[in-house]
Amino acid sequence: MNTLATTRMSSKGQIVIPEAIRKQLNLKAGAQFIIVGEDDVVILKAIAAPGMDTFDTLIKQTRHQAKLAGLKRAAVAKAVSKTRGRK
Repeated sequence: MNTLATTRMSSKGQIVIPEAIRKQLNLKAGAQFIIVGEDDVVILKAIAAPGMDTFDTLIKQTRHQAKLAGLKRAAVAKAVSKTRGRK
């Protein structure tokens, strides 16, 4: 069920998400969002870290793709060090 509500932006740019919507979406303090703005439209999309099962699956897929691409751990470590400005 869609809930419609209005809110205002404070002088600090803060916007309160109305309680009915927070409850409907089970949003808690500290929730993170992606914000997209274009013309007069602003969209907030709640984001959350993946669960450990999902994360494990992503790691397995990444390792498989790296193996198929011929990447070695040493090459990855070297790229990370280079990106961080270390040698």
